[in-house]
Amino acid sequence: MLTTNHPTLKPCPTPPSHPPKTHTTLTISSSSALPGHVKRLVLSPEGRAKLNVLPDRDFYSFPRFVTHVDDGFISALTGLYRDRVSPGSEVLDIMSSWVSHLPEEVKYKRVVGHGLNAAELARNRRLDCFVVKDLNNDDQRFEFESCSFDAVLCAVSVQYLQCPEKIFAEVFRLLKPGGVFIVSFSNRMFYEKAVAAWRDGTAYSRVQLVVQYFQCVEGFTQPEVVRELPGEGNGGPSPFGWIARMIGATRSDPFYAVVAYRNFKPVHETEGDRIKSNAS
Repeated sequence: MLTTNHPTLKPCPTPPSHPPKTHTTLTISSSSALPGHVKRLVLSPEGRAKLNVLPDRDFYSFPRFVTHVDDGFISALTGLYRDRVSPGSEVLDIMSSWVSHLPEEVKYKRVVGHGLNAAELARNRRLDCFVVKDLNNDDQRFEFESCSFDAVLCAVSVQYLQCPEKIFAEVFRLLKPGGVFIVSFSNRMFYEKAVAAWRDGTAYSRVQLVVQYFQCVEGFTQPEVVRELPGEGNGGPSPFGWIARMIGATRSDPFYAVVAYRNFKPVHETEGDRIKSNAS
């Protein structure tokens, strides 16, 4: 279902529908070496299991107008978006909510949201339009043309995907060549809705899991891991970190992001480069 959050906003494009797909069978074909195809499966059937087997649509039917991570995490995520998503980009925010954490001062050509709760998405002021879709039960293919977006974002939600290989392949299809996919997460989750491979993992194994999601799809660049942990700055762990934690001067949510590009990483000036240039 494609929806605009205001009658004057630009509607999402609705190209001809594709033949329905289901998530029940994941296979590797002889064409798996082609860009965008799944080369191998990452999760076992057991690793895809959830404790709460009720439909996700039911679980998310009631809107939650809260943030699931703290201000420090949000600040780090917004900074990463500012650095990696260029002004004027076409952006798809998958598994989104009532906030997208994009920098307020940056203007984009359009921002399309996806999620499971229409009320939450309608509250998101950064979205030009949104689509409601259950990626664990519906067809995993979005109703957008290939190469439609410069950036795809997935914030603190990757732990709920039961068929991540298919979703990452679909993101590859939607990205323009050189487009970026940013997957961010912390140590928080709806435990009963996270897949077993995530629930039973460690911080390190979860990072590696997302890295493997990228690597299982032919054509993504080598994933880059970005992390900021409580008590750490740019120079690494602080010797006074324990004092900061005692007085509440450091964030409690670790920040992790895995970033990769379709086909190649564009060479462009980042926000950090501009700051250094202005200072010199």
